[in-house]
Amino acid sequence: MPSLAASMDALRAIAGSAPVAALSAAFAERGHEFALVGGPVRDALLGRPVTDLDFTTSAHPDETRAVLDAISTNVWDVGRDFGTIAANVLGETVEITTYRAETYRDDSRKPEVRFGKTIEGDLVRRDFTINALALMLPEMRLVDVSGGLEDLLAERIRTPGAPEESFTDDPLRMLRAARFSAQLGFEVDAATRASMAELAERLDIISAERIRDEFVKLLSARDPLPGIRLLVETGLAERFLPELTALIATQDDHGRHKDVYEHSLTVLRQAIELELARRDRDDDDGDASTPGAGSPDVVLRIAALLHDIGKPATRRFERGGVTFHHHDVVGAKLAKKRLRELRFDNDTVKRVARLIELHLRFFGYSDQPWTDSAVRRYVRDAGEELERLHILTRADVTTRNRRKAERLDHAYDDIERRIAELAEAEELAAVRPELDGEQIMAILGIGPGPAVGRAYRHLLEVRLDEGPIGAEAAEARLREWYAEHGGE
Repeated sequence: MPSLAASMDALRAIAGSAPVAALSAAFAERGHEFALVGGPVRDALLGRPVTDLDFTTSAHPDETRAVLDAISTNVWDVGRDFGTIAANVLGETVEITTYRAETYRDDSRKPEVRFGKTIEGDLVRRDFTINALALMLPEMRLVDVSGGLEDLLAERIRTPGAPEESFTDDPLRMLRAARFSAQLGFEVDAATRASMAELAERLDIISAERIRDEFVKLLSARDPLPGIRLLVETGLAERFLPELTALIATQDDHGRHKDVYEHSLTVLRQAIELELARRDRDDDDGDASTPGAGSPDVVLRIAALLHDIGKPATRRFERGGVTFHHHDVVGAKLAKKRLRELRFDNDTVKRVARLIELHLRFFGYSDQPWTDSAVRRYVRDAGEELERLHILTRADVTTRNRRKAERLDHAYDDIERRIAELAEAEELAAVRPELDGEQIMAILGIGPGPAVGRAYRHLLEVRLDEGPIGAEAAEARLREWYAEHGGE
């Protein structure tokens, strides 16, 4: 944490900006309290970049709207029932929320919102002490009702009041504790951690969408592993991602295979390192075409974390060893089902499942290099996920055998080289037959129907096996195939 003087300079810079100065003056003129609150105050004190500005006020929503209408022509309701009004003020999008005091019923997924009367009352109901900080404006008075500054210095996460009350009021805060632990590198204090374990079942009242969003924020951290470990150890992961905790039960006390849970966390860490390294290279080259470029690649990170979730269901002990036959296919199905239950969008579900299904395809290449046909099929099957598959496959090497690791690394260097060479020679990213459906119908004198699809797939297999053969040769091969198989 920077010095107090430096932290206050950062807060003064925010308060002195034109949009914030205009807002604080407008609310003060009408006799309302107004404050910068929560994450922006925390991050400014920590010397972290401040991106979003959150404000709170004693004004009720209609009063807030009246203030904003006087200084902005673009005002809208974000959630009037929750007391939040937004506006664009001098080019800055801001949200202002009335002091609140909300609680959850035991069986409710939605909070009951009551507006509060004081900044102290608003802060004490917030999730953690490090977020229960407010800078009153325009007077520049820092309000800390629960020891947030002390906890920032101690790098500690705890609730303003009793953790069991805080987590009963809003169970999602338990996931937020894990996320902040990962994002900030802070420790969750013992009492807070114990309550997370005790109240884990209460997470069941929270909607899948809110859990998904918090999980994505955790995975987007530079190092999400501390947060993931906390979720698993407290039993929270079991409530929404039981396939992950099941990996612990797959540990083998007799040492016949690696610890699948620890392996999965290592793969996630290595995938993030490779993702960031590739992003840096792309930035240097001016190339923003890599999937996930410019932001955390959540698809890759989910696939890395879940790539082996098919192992518990497929583990078999055979001849003194262990096998996990088809765990890639089983894992893809499990991931698809779980992500849909968490309300991930169809595109994310499809991409993650495809990566998991393909993550074993490369292994064996180091023993016997593939034919050009096999390389083409690898690229064709990976499709848009090829770059992610490169990273996931490399990250999946966690062996402590240095010679084996180097052999696999060299082998993947080789396959990437061959893909690049074939791509340059054959436009590999768009592998397709020399003849399209219209041409096939014209050559064979047939109309639309199943035979056209069969013919197209035959020509695609020829293209994958032999590379470009030219339209004339493709027509000859088509006629040969149709004479033998066209009526089937």
